[in-house]
Amino acid sequence: MKISKQARRDGKALFNICRVGGVLDESRVRQAVSSVITQKPRGYLAMLSHFQRLVKLDIERRTARVESAATLPDELATSVKAELAWRYGQNLNVSFVVNKDLIGGLRVKVGSDVYDGSIRSRLNELAEAM
Repeated sequence: MKISKQARRDGKALFNICRVGGVLDESRVRQAVSSVITQKPRGYLAMLSHFQRLVKLDIERRTARVESAATLPDELATSVKAELAWRYGQNLNVSFVVNKDLIGGLRVKVGSDVYDGSIRSRLNELAEAM
């Protein structure tokens, strides 16, 4: 579905209304969507589609996934959380996952940012260089 410029503007305006202090408020999102569905303005499906995309991107920006080859000690996990909170803000949801394929090191993904300090990636870089 092609989204018109007006639907994009309306979706972004709806998104900005749902933010409180720079953070998306879940209750406002629910209320805004139900209000739009009730009123059914012109192009409301395209507007809600763009709004959904913006909400999804915002959630991804506030979600961090930390992968390691083994379970991290509590001190290191706390340090990683503190560094990510300093860099991306306090309202970041951090999840720790064990991925044996990494061999060692960490891979951190926050939104579209990926920090890969794993041994697997370094071995792949070395293999490509040869």
